[in-house]
Amino acid sequence: MASTPITRLNRRHWIALTACSALPAWAQLNDLGDAINTAGRQRMLSQRLSKAWLARVQQTGGAQAQQVMQRSIEVFERQLNELQAYAPSPSIRNTYAELDSAWLSFREQLLNAPASRSGAQALLQADGRVLALAHQGTQQLEALATRSAGRWVNLAGRQRMLSQRMAKFYFAAAWQVDVPTARQEIKLARQEFVTAAKALSQAPETTQRIAEELTLAEGQWVFFDAALQAEASSPKQLTEVFVSSENLLAVMDRVTRLYAALKT
Repeated sequence: MASTPITRLNRRHWIALTACSALPAWAQLNDLGDAINTAGRQRMLSQRLSKAWLARVQQTGGAQAQQVMQRSIEVFERQLNELQAYAPSPSIRNTYAELDSAWLSFREQLLNAPASRSGAQALLQADGRVLALAHQGTQQLEALATRSAGRWVNLAGRQRMLSQRMAKFYFAAAWQVDVPTARQEIKLARQEFVTAAKALSQAPETTQRIAEELTLAEGQWVFFDAALQAEASSPKQLTEVFVSSENLLAVMDRVTRLYAALKT
């Protein structure tokens, strides 16, 4: 996969495939590793949803952008219910109560915000609140972990979020929505992604299977990073960013689930 240029892929098929593979079906949380993974996925979804919204208003991705947005809304709500039911302490329950409220506001923006730059700015503010609370819940759950793998579940899961955050801000900049901030956020997220990728590759808990997936992720990162470096001057370039961010997300979601399954 990593050796196949994204320009040679059937984009519609690949977007549909990754949209499903990156978001597993509803399943009851079995242990803390599952909970950290699921909590971290909520971070990613906050950014993926805004990316899909911005893609739709810029007429990128067509029906696939709508599919990504609808599927992500469904998964976010299901996972939020899971996490609220699982929450093992009053402080964590409070975090998810706050997230529930922030989510309702964000969902309203996703469904009803005007397709305008002011609408986009309001959407980005709403997703920031959701992201902050989703991250808070993930950190709280990781703090309960007695297994060393908990740290890597959180870190690998955060890579999923960063892939979507960079793509989101690329689309924002392309639409002239607070361009200096968007470019700075892409730069910061890129630095964090590269640093975390190195840490994961060197982690003692990284098995051969995980290392193979990380190699695949590295290949997908090359495509995505190249797409991010180009000016968003055409629908084709926006599509490259959308597709490559989805591909990277799919791989990093598999990596995160592998760390969550470790018993060390």
